[in-house]
Amino acid sequence: MNSVISAELKLRRKRLQQAIRESEMDACLLSDTTNICYVAGMVFSGYAYIPADGEPLFFVKRPTGLLDENIIYIRKPEQMADFLAQRGVKMPNRLLLEGDELTFNEYVRIQAVFNPQKTGNATALMRSVRSIKTDYEISQFRISAQKQTMTYTAIKSCYKTGMTDVDFQIEIEYLMRKNGSLGIFRTFGANMDIYMGSILAGDNAQAASPFDFALGGAGQDVTLPIGANGTVLKEGTAVMVDMAGNYTPYITDMTRVFAVGKLTDKAYRAHEVAVQIQNEIEKAAHPGVCCADLYNLALKIVEKENLSDCFMGTKQQAKFVGHGIGLQINELPVLTGRSNEILQPNMVFALEPKFVIPKVGAVGIENSFRVTENGLEKLTVFEEAIIELT
Repeated sequence: MNSVISAELKLRRKRLQQAIRESEMDACLLSDTTNICYVAGMVFSGYAYIPADGEPLFFVKRPTGLLDENIIYIRKPEQMADFLAQRGVKMPNRLLLEGDELTFNEYVRIQAVFNPQKTGNATALMRSVRSIKTDYEISQFRISAQKQTMTYTAIKSCYKTGMTDVDFQIEIEYLMRKNGSLGIFRTFGANMDIYMGSILAGDNAQAASPFDFALGGAGQDVTLPIGANGTVLKEGTAVMVDMAGNYTPYITDMTRVFAVGKLTDKAYRAHEVAVQIQNEIEKAAHPGVCCADLYNLALKIVEKENLSDCFMGTKQQAKFVGHGIGLQINELPVLTGRSNEILQPNMVFALEPKFVIPKVGAVGIENSFRVTENGLEKLTVFEEAIIELT
């Protein structure tokens, strides 16, 4: 492990340990892939034990061959208690467990192993800690943003007359992989299935999805109801491209709209309003601002422009206009009317005001922003007008 990564991991663990102490807990036990990646800098099957003070311990089931003084190989979670005792580590009376990730059976089993007097939710704590990015994490966002922009610059070359949205997406996915995309990206929450992003063309943009993304799409099969569904890209069709910027473990999010021929006047006007919403939020957002206020600012503009019926969908309308990004595509903070989250420096979020125009498709914009001491820094910089496909 190089010195930069080693220092980065020490900083992350220091922040987490401070949060554990502030929660008046003794330790945190992690098993979720994303959380283990955050504290260990790699992925393994097992558990990361982070005490409020002292060195972490990594209890590994798989893979074999990992070498570090803090790595201990186990076959079953019951062995953790024995190894803690052998190392003279006091068992925690107050333990944080991943309440949103662990199965019921594993949660009960781990409680029996440690028998703490009190348990708390490590999921909420980890999402809060991870919402404030380090300088290294910001540098990883910059790399992803640069490569995502490089991909989007070449999207027009993927288009051929008569192709379907699925054909178009396959060509874009190939381009992404050639530019270094890691492929799938991580999401938070159960039942959030998606591959490398979403292409929405024409009225498929109106199709409601069970997944908690901004827009839906019917998908190619009822078992994966999201995104492209085989719509032919014909004259007058809006094509929304929302493909992941997962060129490092830190995901940037960017959406652009392409058009086959000319769209309706309402579509162009709605797109301009989406860009206006982005610009107004960009001016209003700075440390100390409540995320709900930014969402309500978007709604105010939408209502003034008489576009409420198609904002963030038609048949099913998303009730947020932005979301945190990081190791997962949907982190904190969330820009929704229900949020009490306050912007802080080095939060990174995607802002995505979008509209769905019946018989045309989805229009709007999405960019990734970093919160600085003075306001927002746009990380994804690329042409924002509707781009005509020829």
